[in-house]
Amino acid sequence: MLQHLIAVDLDGTALNSQSQLSQHTIQTLRRLSQEGHLVSIVTGRPYRIAEHLYDQLGINHMPMINFNGALTHIPHHHWAGEHAFTLDEELAFDLLDHYRELGINTMTVESKYKVWANKTSSKIPEFLPDHLTEKQLLTRDNVDASPISLSIQFNAHKVENLKQKIKKSYGQDVETSVWGGSYDVLELLKKGIHKESALSYLAQYYHIDQKNIIAFGDQNNDQEMLDYAGRGVAMKNALPSLKATADDITELDNDHDGMADYLEHYFHLN
Repeated sequence: MLQHLIAVDLDGTALNSQSQLSQHTIQTLRRLSQEGHLVSIVTGRPYRIAEHLYDQLGINHMPMINFNGALTHIPHHHWAGEHAFTLDEELAFDLLDHYRELGINTMTVESKYKVWANKTSSKIPEFLPDHLTEKQLLTRDNVDASPISLSIQFNAHKVENLKQKIKKSYGQDVETSVWGGSYDVLELLKKGIHKESALSYLAQYYHIDQKNIIAFGDQNNDQEMLDYAGRGVAMKNALPSLKATADDITELDNDHDGMADYLEHYFHLN
């Protein structure tokens, strides 16, 4: 079979409800990688909380996409194709100057390797820092690398004012999206950057035809990626809107290795 680019979302897709990779998923993706296919994690997660999952998969030298498309790289390697879309750090400090009126609770700024925040958050400890060193406090002196992502834990009653402020002041360069699920978190990335844009970059870099791209996802941030892929596959547990436009849907959900099961049948691994 021709080389495929297999784009793998993490939360709700490759990961089960306990945010874990099953041995079935690990073995399936590792085998596809060994057979010559390009297996790429494509996630909204920052690198700091996705690196261990990449390492568990054992797909060395495979590219990884973080921050919903804003960072494309090969972990643990210096890769000529690495690319990041960064934000102006002044955006964060401007918003913090008006945090009360905008309903900002916590603000987290991240580069590839570093994270800074105005304070800790105990609500989503896996994703937002629940502890900070002195050097990780969000101050002008501490931020010493160009930010890739900015995440704001907001007051739901004021989120429209916050969005309008960002759109009016920075709309030409930045776009916002609300995290999936019940999280009151607004993410800011470079305008026009989505999972699809990074996936398209990988396809061109590795000379893989669009029809040979298969992508899996479950949330709104996967929509563009599934639309772009030659075969966009929604998980059984995906949002109804995503399943309505996908090329196919897995028979099993993420707690029953739905993606691995689908890949086994698609590539005739058995």
